[in-house]
Amino acid sequence: MLNALEVFTTVVVGLMVGVEFSVAFVINPILNGLPEGSGVLGRAHGARMLGALMPVWYITSLVLAAVWAVAGWHRPGAGLVVTAAALLISSVIMSLLLLVPINNRGKTWTPENRPEDWKEQKNRWDRFHYIRVVVIIAAFTLLAAALA
Repeated sequence: MLNALEVFTTVVVGLMVGVEFSVAFVINPILNGLPEGSGVLGRAHGARMLGALMPVWYITSLVLAAVWAVAGWHRPGAGLVVTAAALLISSVIMSLLLLVPINNRGKTWTPENRPEDWKEQKNRWDRFHYIRVVVIIAAFTLLAAALA
């Protein structure tokens, strides 16, 4: 049963990393290449859609890693899993403190109502998101190493 938990956790976290990597390096560059009005609308739609999905995914990933850490405490690689869980905790805290406030504002923006500093806010979100992607890639890497 623990083996199934380990594999399932690694897959769930790996898929989350894939989505967030795609947002950072595929979706947002595409939206940045569109005319400003279209890019704002695209980002707002993405903020609403992913803003509803990703909190569940982050918390689920964290809970799965924590359960793995507790259930597999006696097994080799437990330290890697604990470190991965700590990184996932930091990604959740970072999200709540830095990214969610910007996201909550951005999901309401239209070309007509966006604030004057919308580009600065967008760029700040992007910078924080790049850091978060690095953190969750590290967590995924540690989980994959523990699984091996």
